Amino acid sequence: MYRTLKLEVKQAIATVTLNRPEVRNAMSAQLMREMIACAGRIAARRDVDVAIVRGSGVCFSAGADLKDRARWSNAAQSLDAQREIAALGYRMARAWEEVPQITLAAIEGYAIGGGLALAAALDWRVMAKNSFVSLPEIALGIPLTWGTLPRLVNLLGPATAKRLTILCERVPADEALAIGLADWIAPPGKALKTAQQIAAKVLALPRNSVRMSKESINAYAGIGAHAASHMAHDQVQLAAGSAEAKAAREAFALRRAKPRRR
Repeated sequence: MYRTLKLEVKQAIATVTLNRPEVRNAMSAQLMREMIACAGRIAARRDVDVAIVRGSGVCFSAGADLKDRARWSNAAQSLDAQREIAALGYRMARAWEEVPQITLAAIEGYAIGGGLALAAALDWRVMAKNSFVSLPEIALGIPLTWGTLPRLVNLLGPATAKRLTILCERVPADEALAIGLADWIAPPGKALKTAQQIAAKVLALPRNSVRMSKESINAYAGIGAHAASHMAHDQVQLAAGSAEAKAAREAFALRRAKPRRR
């Protein structure tokens, strides 16, 4: 059913695996469309009470796929087609935020850019002790979108949200826990197991009370979030096409292409 995901349901827990390990689970337009569809499918299931999102291979996700031609080389398409593609990340994060079941991210390695944006849209984040997160968008000439800014402000407060977004710092797991970006730290390689243990605690609670509480908390936390984010994909289209953004992405590509010193 999915080309870029794996979905497994067992004992009321759905485990969704981002399955593009060859590109560090980078989020292509296809992966984002499949994640939107998967969120809807899980939301409709009465036999699922918790959903865990994880990455295959060495990391959770390296973020938006900068080599995805459907996303970045679409100038020949109509404006409405360009806007639909640009809005995929926002729609994906919002679809997962609105899943009625409790959702967790199990982060090994790293969650960068769009990977962290997705994780921030989930209810809780479990990070392996040797993992890290970062938001490099501004360094690439792209404003942080996908509805992530209001979520970061809710989680971290305005000043820390600005620090992570503007300075593009790499945040290790221990610091992420201290500032409220992570909720649990797991031993390396055990993020999924820890998430499953948390899921078991949720499953022991009355389902409807859990869901009603999540809905109420999200409703309050999300006041004004749509107003702050609804035009963000147009901002990306504008900023990404600028000379400074193109130069930043070219410089990033050159740094990645240079052989590492041993």
